[in-house]
Amino acid sequence: MKKLIVLTAAVLALSAAQASFAMEGMDHGSMKMEHGDHKGGPAHEDVVDGVRATFRVMSMKEHMKAMKMEMPAGVQETHHIAVEFKDAKTGKPLTDGQVTVKLQGPDKADQTKDLMGMQGHFGADFNLSKPGKYGVMCKFQLKDGKVRTAKFWHTVK
Repeated sequence: MKKLIVLTAAVLALSAAQASFAMEGMDHGSMKMEHGDHKGGPAHEDVVDGVRATFRVMSMKEHMKAMKMEMPAGVQETHHIAVEFKDAKTGKPLTDGQVTVKLQGPDKADQTKDLMGMQGHFGADFNLSKPGKYGVMCKFQLKDGKVRTAKFWHTVK
């Protein structure tokens, strides 16, 4: 039970880190949010039928280390994949919908997960422990009901 609580706290911390990265420097009403240096940029950006999809692939171990925390023992997932959707014309965040990611590893093994809505983005944890190229295939249906897809390659060294 203690491991589950620690793991849940770790995932929430990563989600908060991702959300803070997405909101870096934005003025939210009377609350100006400033955040420190974050490593790396988007893994992939794509505009599909009027929606800008921005993907990030983050090492959970590196984020935990940056927060001065250790990865809980027994956790199989190594990376958090997050995608943020915005209207391509207005830049307005699109936060309602269903998102599924299928990940194909360098060994051709597949992982498929539904991404959960998290503070302005959708995300889930995946195991990218083997070095090589991973195919990331995302299928998403936002509030307008249109089904869209985005694909890209991500290399783990």
